[in-house]
Amino acid sequence: MNKIERIQAAVNGQKVDVYPFSFWTHLPHCDLDPVLLADNTYQFYKTYDIDLIKTMNNGMYSCQDYNCEIDYSDIEKGGVAKITSTPIKSYNDFGYIGKLEIENSVAIKRELYSLELLLEKLKGEDVPVLFTVFSPLTTLNKLSNNKLLEYISLKETKEIEKALENITYTTIQIVKAANSIGASGIYFATQLANYSVCEEEIYRKFGAKYDVEVLKSSTGFADCLHCHGNNIMFDLLKEYPVDIFNWHVYESQPTLQYGKDNLDKCIMTGIVREDITKGNIDNIDKCIDYGHELFKGKKHIFSPGCVVRYPLNNSILKHISQKIRSIEL
Repeated sequence: MNKIERIQAAVNGQKVDVYPFSFWTHLPHCDLDPVLLADNTYQFYKTYDIDLIKTMNNGMYSCQDYNCEIDYSDIEKGGVAKITSTPIKSYNDFGYIGKLEIENSVAIKRELYSLELLLEKLKGEDVPVLFTVFSPLTTLNKLSNNKLLEYISLKETKEIEKALENITYTTIQIVKAANSIGASGIYFATQLANYSVCEEEIYRKFGAKYDVEVLKSSTGFADCLHCHGNNIMFDLLKEYPVDIFNWHVYESQPTLQYGKDNLDKCIMTGIVREDITKGNIDNIDKCIDYGHELFKGKKHIFSPGCVVRYPLNNSILKHISQKIRSIEL
């Protein structure tokens, strides 16, 4: 099997030749340069022999074209990017968030160009690539400097809903462009669909409605939902129209067993990313052994629940690759 066939088999619940796996990271030293981003993503794939490439986009690309100022300095130290200036400073500012056409963008065009360069490098390698897309609510929350739920609590939400409609329009255009360039699907990240930060009733109205519109627009065979957070809205998210389901297992409910029993999708998780960062080999090995015992290689792709943070532990990533490749199916 080549890697595309292997992931297709995993998605369809068929037998695979070797156990598929993936992991991904941020590339803060180069992710604003589409050429370097494509080069480094390709080298990451070759170094660890991963079966599924998730594009390592700049995490603020969906916001950048709305005239934000962003501080990226903490990423290399294991932190996250921060918006230091945003167009949304009051409720009335949501009205300025209009439909953004890709041809008039800077950041979105940069990321799609990098995808194009990456796929050109991968010609003949038969490996699936998922293009990272953020949920409309995630983008709007970033644009409001993580204060969106405060604005929603004011009860007057007409301008917020209009902004979400406009961001959804743009996000769908991104998905369609990524599909047309040759992505095998999207990696759709939602960061507010967890009970630690949001109520389910609010997420259904301001999140799920728009998420499903975006997901239905993809023509990929390996569309993946990334459920970010430590208390995810599993019963809501499990109904999303995706092929692959990814969450912070062992950090958030459900358990891996419960996910296996209650999802009709391929599950991509099973390794705790903090164990990777801290080099906890014993825990990593136990997780891999348990995942193999549970799934036997069917409808499962080994991965951490989220991005592996800097600084990268190269020897641990190599160990994971070798450990999984040694599994006999």
